[in-house]
Order: sequence, then C-alpha cells, then structure tokens
Amino acid sequence: MSDAFTVQWAHERCRALRKAGKVGERPPVAFSGAHTSLPTWSRARAGDEVYALHVDRRVVHVVTRMRVTDRERGACCGTPPATWQDQAHPGHDDWWMLGADGCGAEPVHVDATPVCFDMPLPGDLLSTLTWRNLKGRTRRLKHVVDGRLENSIGIQGFYRLTPESAADLAEFVRTGT
Repeated sequence: MSDAFTVQWAHERCRALRKAGKVGERPPVAFSGAHTSLPTWSRARAGDEVYALHVDRRVVHVVTRMRVTDRERGACCGTPPATWQDQAHPGHDDWWMLGADGCGAEPVHVDATPVCFDMPLPGDLLSTLTWRNLKGRTRRLKHVVDGRLENSIGIQGFYRLTPESAADLAEFVRTGT
C-alpha cells in the first residue's frame, strides 16, 4: 500500500521555478537532502505520492503532486561528481532549483502534475488535514485561522499524511475543489 506525504517548497524555490519558466511543466525529479532546506525523503518509496505545498500570504497552495517512480541515480542524472567542485546532478540542470546541489542531495525520480501556483487549498480542507508519525500519532495544523495558515512551521519538512487526508488531497488535485 502506498503512502502520501507533504513537503513545503519555500519562497526561494518557487521564485526560481517561476523565473526559470517551469510553471506548466512536469518535474521529472526532486531531491532529498540532509538539511532542513532540502528535507529528507527517506521514508518515500516507489508508488508513494508527495504533495509540494507553498505558503503565500498565509494561503497554502498545492504546487505539484509527485508520484515517486524510483530513488536511484540513473543515467539521466549525469556523471557523478569526481570532485567537490563538480555539479552533483548535471543531467538535471533544468531542475536545479529543486535542490540538485543541496547538502547531500539525492535524486528522487517522479511522475508529477504540472507546476502551478493557482491551486489554493480551501480553508475547510486545510483545517482538516492530518499527518501521522511513525508511532501512529496524528496531528493537525495548529495555526489555521479563518482558513489561512498563520504560521507555516507545521508543514516545514517531509510529513506522512493519514490515508483520509491523502484521499482528500488527491481529490482536490484531481478536481480542483
């Protein structure tokens, strides 16, 4: 059975996506790392879904839904670096803003929906999203006021959704409502 996760993409990452003209394109790869600026995707497996979220003016947007296809360094990644000065993943230069040169970056190949910034989560959905940790404990966002996220600390990182919230997000991405 596959799982679903969320990961927050910060303003800098989203600004770089826009500047590079990536809106409307499907990312073939994302990157897992060892630093909070590039959260680790170590729990994600092939078949799992990852929802990239972005907070803009207290509104949470779904930027893309990515289905993990594999976590191996493939030929598409380019030649591994021989020195610290070499690019880590030269085959994914077009998607560098997703963390190709991040601390300990590892490729996560994905089948994704097009990048967009016009899918704000409805406040009622945002207030019911629930995440589950490895011990089975669940949590909701604490800082939702009038359907807006007052503090994004609760989504900063890589978190597993409950099956019900995963289904709700999948339906939202599919229908836009």
